[in-house]
Amino acid sequence: MSTAPSPRPTNSELEILRVLWDRGPATVRDVHEVISAARPGLTGYTTILKLMQIMTEKGLLERDEAERAHVYKPRVAREKTQRAIVGHMLDRVFSGSAADLMMQALAAKPTSPAEINEMREMLARYEKEQKQGGK
Repeated sequence: MSTAPSPRPTNSELEILRVLWDRGPATVRDVHEVISAARPGLTGYTTILKLMQIMTEKGLLERDEAERAHVYKPRVAREKTQRAIVGHMLDRVFSGSAADLMMQALAAKPTSPAEINEMREMLARYEKEQKQGGK
């Protein structure tokens, strides 16, 4: 596996990655079934196949060719991909301000009291780790 960073996935590639992160390794047919159930008639099998072939070439997916139906799995963890996308967006849109990003995220959609409490707990854990010389 190369040490070069994986390219940022496109929206369509992210949709495929979400399926693979949620289900685990899968064939093109498996991925197509999940995506077409969510968006009937919008994405054909050959489109998914081509995207997954491109994603393999880009280093986003790994293909196991041992069986007749090739099985694909992500090469990068969901969290690492999310962190890279958010980091890019943070720099591009919010001039590096995590506080501005958080405020806009909270303003964009209603947030439940439970989610706000969870965020407070995450911030407290993050502060504690920072004081202890963690991440």
